[in-house]
Amino acid sequence: MTKNRYLKNVATLKLDTEKCTGCGMCETVCPHSVFIFKEGKAIISDLDACMECGACALNCPAGALSVKSGVGCAAAVINAALGRTSSECCCCANEKESAKISLKKDSQ
Repeated sequence: MTKNRYLKNVATLKLDTEKCTGCGMCETVCPHSVFIFKEGKAIISDLDACMECGACALNCPAGALSVKSGVGCAAAVINAALGRTSSECCCCANEKESAKISLKKDSQ
């Protein structure tokens, strides 16, 4: 599977490692595998793969993540217009609804 690529160094995703508790929710909800974990903390491993859907920030219980929606989606549209990639982007259809991707932890 080809990994989605967006414009280099434009994603607004920020991670405050001091606030990160290492719960893993960001890695679970991220559709593009932007995060990895090292020494019990999240690390942004591939910023240019971020499409800025906001799922990670919305689901981070520690408030360690922030992102402004849109730049990744714009890049997808530009790249598609240039024939480089598909313009499919889960946050373009309805930004507010797609950002509501949420997972509930099992209470077991």
